[in-house]
Amino acid sequence: MEFQKLKSWAKINLSLNVIQRLSNNYHKIESLITFVRLSDEIKIKKIYKKKHKIFFSGKFSKGINKNNTVSKLLKLLEKKKLIKNTKFQINITKNIPQKSGMGGGSMNASSILKYLIKKKILKTSTKRVNELAYEIGSDVILGLERKNSILKKNGKIIRLKKKMNLYVLIVMPKFGCATSDIFSKTKKFSKPLYFKPKKSFFTIKNLVQSNNDLENIVLKKYPKISNIKHFLLNLPNVVFVRMTGTGSALVAYFKSNKSVKTAAKIFSKQYKKYWYVVSKTI
Repeated sequence: MEFQKLKSWAKINLSLNVIQRLSNNYHKIESLITFVRLSDEIKIKKIYKKKHKIFFSGKFSKGINKNNTVSKLLKLLEKKKLIKNTKFQINITKNIPQKSGMGGGSMNASSILKYLIKKKILKTSTKRVNELAYEIGSDVILGLERKNSILKKNGKIIRLKKKMNLYVLIVMPKFGCATSDIFSKTKKFSKPLYFKPKKSFFTIKNLVQSNNDLENIVLKKYPKISNIKHFLLNLPNVVFVRMTGTGSALVAYFKSNKSVKTAAKIFSKQYKKYWYVVSKTI
């Protein structure tokens, strides 16, 4: 059987508001989310073996352990008896950095879950699919549709057709940020903003005025990231700069391809050994 090829797109938090710490030490958040044209590449096929075979390769594959989001997904589906007597070989080329705040592992699970539904290998209700996604990881449900999305404080997601067409320079230092560590340091909480689905949430004006509540925690803990943000804010024609998720990636937004390419040249001269990529929002 031939491999089927999938793309697993990077998720970006345009804003992130931490609303409340829960009794289980998790947090209620709300967020404006988009996707950019940066993806991990997935190849998947059925195999006649006793166990699934999952392989990671690429620049950002180092250190991925056996208990990853993809293996969690397959184990969960088998535990719930939603896939029977079917094993897969899955080869994933990692182009999205780990611990960057772009949801690489979660989006891998999302892409495979969507594939299983599309091929009717997994037959279940939308409600149950969403429940499965949440069991694997809080970000997994976000990748089930590649649309601009509003994550509300109650966990519900509003998908919008509106496109922004912003150009982005995504940069990252040589280290990542651990999600649990960053959230554990949250002491201030925001009031909910995203009560109703409004297209105006995704206007440039609103995005510039938005925040990522976790950013100050990260900038204080990691001066190198603070220095990078200051540098990005002084690039010509930059609209705004914001950390995605818990970092450590920062995203600088531009209105034109020419502007972002100029910015990338300037950045690469100053930070020669740091990873960066030029991309565009959906």
